[in-house]
Amino acid sequence: QVQLVESGGGLVQAGGSLRLSCAASGLTFTTYSMGWFRQAPGKEREFVADISWSGGRTDYADSVKGRFTISRDNAKRTVYLQMDSLKHEDTAVYYCAAPRRPYLRGYSTSDFASWGQGTQVTVSS
Repeated sequence: QVQLVESGGGLVQAGGSLRLSCAASGLTFTTYSMGWFRQAPGKEREFVADISWSGGRTDYADSVKGRFTISRDNAKRTVYLQMDSLKHEDTAVYYCAAPRRPYLRGYSTSDFASWGQGTQVTVSS
C-alpha cells in the first residue's frame, strides 16, 4: 500500500520561503514520477509541479514557474517542493501524489492514484 506523508507547511509572510517534503513508501520510488498539487478553499485541486522518476525532467504550473522548485532524493524516497517569493494567493493545502503506474507523468488529478494527507501553507499579505 502506497503511503505519502507531507511535512513542512506553515505560516509565512509574503515574500518568504518554505520547503515541503513528502516521504514515500509502498512503491518502487525510482520508477515513479511524483507530483505536487494544491487546493485553496472553495477551489478545485490544481497541479503545481511534477518531476520524473530520475529527477531529470520537471514541469510547473505557470503560476509558480520561477518561484517554486521540485526535486527528489531517491535514496531517501523523498520529494521536495522549495517555495520562494511566496504570495498570498499561494495559500492552500498542498498534496503530494504518485501516479497510477510507473513511468507515467501527469498533470491532472485523474492521472494520480495515491495522495498524501496534505499540509497547510498560509501566506500572510
